[in-house]
Amino acid sequence: MQLNKTVLATTIALSLGLLTACGGSDSDSSDTGTTEPTNAAPTDISLSNSTVDENMAGATVGTLTATDSDSGDSHTFTLTSDQFVIDGTTLKLMDDVTLDADSAETTEFTLTVTATDAAGETFSKDLTVTVNDIMDRYTFDSKLNDGESSVSYTGQTARHILIAELNQYISSTLEAEIDSNELATKDEVLAKLNYFFNPDEETQYPDLPITFIDDSKDGLLSDITGYKNLTGKVAGNDTGGQHEDWNNGAFAGWGEKGSTTPSALIDTLFDRLADNAVAKINGEVRQDVLGNDISKVYLDENGVDLAQLIQKFLLMSITYSQASDDYFGADTEGKGLTTDNINPAKDGAAYTNLEHQFDEGFGYFGAARNYLEYSDVEIAGKVTDDEGRADWNGSQDTDGDGKIDLHSEYNFGQSVNAAKRDLGTADNAMPTDYTMQAMEAFIAGRKIINDNVGSALTDAQMTELETYAMAGVKAWENAIVATVIHYINDVSADLEPLATGGDSADFNYEDLSKHYSEMKGFALGLQYSEYGVISDEDFETMHDLFGMAPELTGDVDGYIADLEAARDILQASYSLDADNVANW
Repeated sequence: MQLNKTVLATTIALSLGLLTACGGSDSDSSDTGTTEPTNAAPTDISLSNSTVDENMAGATVGTLTATDSDSGDSHTFTLTSDQFVIDGTTLKLMDDVTLDADSAETTEFTLTVTATDAAGETFSKDLTVTVNDIMDRYTFDSKLNDGESSVSYTGQTARHILIAELNQYISSTLEAEIDSNELATKDEVLAKLNYFFNPDEETQYPDLPITFIDDSKDGLLSDITGYKNLTGKVAGNDTGGQHEDWNNGAFAGWGEKGSTTPSALIDTLFDRLADNAVAKINGEVRQDVLGNDISKVYLDENGVDLAQLIQKFLLMSITYSQASDDYFGADTEGKGLTTDNINPAKDGAAYTNLEHQFDEGFGYFGAARNYLEYSDVEIAGKVTDDEGRADWNGSQDTDGDGKIDLHSEYNFGQSVNAAKRDLGTADNAMPTDYTMQAMEAFIAGRKIINDNVGSALTDAQMTELETYAMAGVKAWENAIVATVIHYINDVSADLEPLATGGDSADFNYEDLSKHYSEMKGFALGLQYSEYGVISDEDFETMHDLFGMAPELTGDVDGYIADLEAARDILQASYSLDADNVANW
């Protein structure tokens, strides 16, 4: 029997619950005759990228998306992790977390991520994130001797130590030796200073202890290297590769150009220090501009801190001069970047001449080999209880032997200043990153050399190598310029109590002397760069404005204006951001 189509449709509708039992709609219901859509849970989670760069705090991994059959459904993502966090749909490291592919327990992380849709339905999935092992250490295996490193710069480490030990002696030990009557004459004082600057190879040098750091792997300088001195590497004394003859009229910034030489200036400063020592030995009391007694033997009466001026001038006249004007230079055949990359530098050496020359330039920068694994706070040695790792405060026992290897685990000199200047701009609109720029350039340049040991570099490779060397030196130079500006700002602030409207009771003679001497010492070395930016005319004008001592009794207001003019020269010459310049 054929059923009536209307009856059949009604029967089906009743069975599906589309009609009420009476065959009509419920007058108390909003039912329009259609079902509410059923929500579907997410069915998959994907990540746009599955790697994260090492040594980058808060680094982004990728973007999370959920697969869901419900068109237009929104999703929130969650996970539980001690290292990673989700910001909206972005998976990233926590802001204070960095990962190290070289020393971490794992370089691969499995993260359980949960996607929750608007209706509360969830889906979870394990996602794998791998840490990118970026070439971030200055470590290169020898292509000449299996199982050996090709990196060598012991002489540069030795000179960093000699400069540090000389400064330690001037700033603390000299005073103690005078007080204990160990020194009686000017000649005895000068002999002590030259013990560090130009030690006698046979009688003095082997006994020189390392005192500026407590936990060095080596107790004596002779444990690190053979005989080294400072005087032989002062600009002008090692003429190979230098772009100017600093001992024959080229040296500027201290009186008339050519009126002295780098070595003669050091002799002058030693002589002044020895005179101060003799005054103390004889019981004389020297006084500052306000008539207060000067208690430190290294402080002159004219506002110069000889400990700081000598140290900073040596850092520029030896370490910076040798690196920028010699080892990273390319204009002298058989020197710096033009040297041989085919044969061992000497019989049995694990490195070529080119490898060694580049290493020596890097060694003078003073960075630990894993410099990029440090934060700026750690390099600067400013770690506090709540910021940074206490055992990375300027140095770190990378190999875990309980001692600091000064060849590879310590940050010297200007590598530290670069971090300090980066810290000074961290909150500005245009922050600097001189630490990363310098180190990445030095590593990349050295890799070109290492990759091509056994063959001469092509013209293209040499051009690339020169570009990296120039980039590293430029970042280094910019950090020095920023440091000079930092001390210009300090000196200007120090002098305000002596300026019109100031209160001389707020003047701190020791601070002023220290800051002036650091400013002047670093600024004198800017003339040494083969890749230098500041013109000779602007360099000499800047030093005319600085003078050879700060103005303390005459036109202090005018001198502060001179310092600002010198700062303007540096800002314009190096195209520096105004906010950074004002706040360094």
